[in-house]
Parts: sequence; C-alpha cells; structure tokens
Amino acid sequence: MQKTYRGSCHCGKVQFEADIDLSAGTGKCNCSICTKARHWGTSIKPDAFRLLSGEADLSDYQFNSNSVHHLFCRHCGIRPFGRGYIEEIGGHFVSINLGALDDVGPAELIAAPVQYFDGRHNHWERTPEETRHL
Repeated sequence: MQKTYRGSCHCGKVQFEADIDLSAGTGKCNCSICTKARHWGTSIKPDAFRLLSGEADLSDYQFNSNSVHHLFCRHCGIRPFGRGYIEEIGGHFVSINLGALDDVGPAELIAAPVQYFDGRHNHWERTPEETRHL
C-alpha cells in the first residue's frame, strides 16, 4: 500500500516527502558505496518525490558510470536520497534511504521485503552469494 512518508537528513536542513509502497520491496546492494554506507533503500519514480527544503545544502558524489547522483547533506553528511538514470531498471528514479524516513515504524520496515543486488560485480539482476552482512 502506497503511503506518503516524510524524511530528512540528521540536522534537518534537507527535508522531503515521498510516496512509497514498502510492500513492493526494498533493496540492499553489495557495491562499494552501498556497503560502506550500509545503505538500505527503495527506488521510486521522480514524480513520487518532493524535496521540501535543502536543495542548496546537498552535495553530489558520482563515480564509475556517473549514472547516479549520491546526494548528501553538506552539513551533517547524511545521504537521505539519490537520483539517477539507469535504463535497465526503468530509467529515471529516486533512491530513498529508508534510514532517513522520519515517520516509518519498525513494524513497517520489518514487513518490507528485501531484495539483494550484486552490484560489486555489476550483476544487478543477481543475488550475491552472501547477504547476511548487508
């Protein structure tokens, strides 16, 4: 069921709303940046995302193919969301960091299905051999 969630960075300068259906699934990836950041997210279409404040407070980090803007608050360092375009997953998307949602309850997160992606080997369609650490 789709629900509107509010989210923010740690210091509160970056705030957003996102229409998310957690029952549709979430994801964890073993690529270098997701592993280091312990990222647990879900992807939504750009029209389901509204940045309420903090555009000027965001810094952008890109690497490898530069297909994803890994955005973070330049004050507190938290990565509340990112933006990108990858044809294989449907084009434009916004990746929401579930840890940045302010009004999601533990029961909602526990019930959300998790899919694992082998980004470390650029096999996004495969589950890594080991996922317990993700």
